Amino acid sequence: MPIMRPTLCACALLAAAILPVGVARPQAADELRPPAAFANIADAAERSRALFAEAAKVLTSPRCMNCHPAGDHPLQGDDHHPHQPPVERGPSGAGLPGTPCAACHTSRNVDLFPGAVASYRSIPGHPRWQLAPPEMAWEGKTIGEICRQLKDRGRNGGRDLAQIHEHMAKDDLVAYGWKPGTGRAPAPGTQERLGEVIQAWIDSGAECP
Repeated sequence: MPIMRPTLCACALLAAAILPVGVARPQAADELRPPAAFANIADAAERSRALFAEAAKVLTSPRCMNCHPAGDHPLQGDDHHPHQPPVERGPSGAGLPGTPCAACHTSRNVDLFPGAVASYRSIPGHPRWQLAPPEMAWEGKTIGEICRQLKDRGRNGGRDLAQIHEHMAKDDLVAYGWKPGTGRAPAPGTQERLGEVIQAWIDSGAECP
């Protein structure tokens, strides 16, 4: 009688069955954990810092970081390379006369036509497409520095914590991060989840890492 080999499915089930109880599932790169995942951190300040570190997965993702550059030129791609063609922020953050952001970035995402020769598959867009103010440059900074910058009303546009939450959780330009157009990975989680994490960070003292 031939010996039956276990199926791949059966092997996987067996492997899962012998894993030690309580071993955590590795977190996916595109996941944003809910505030409840941090409830076991008893110290409020420590929990607050952990919550901001979670939110920072969004803030430091290419979808956010590329429009918060350290200089006057936007960035592109997951590797944060300089924008091509070369452009500058201009006095309002929306480009220079003759080369405004709106010349290419329209009010919505636009897919390139099939067969187009380009390193990208779509051009992102929004009616308010522009760079963040220089005071809110995040490129090259630690998450602790970004946190303190966000809380500094002298640099964040005069926003208090409630307004920071409103911006993160509701702003439709921020929402672009989760609908970035064909060929781009979205920011981790969802905008709703980011709002929940930011609110929990505020409620626990808005501590910075």
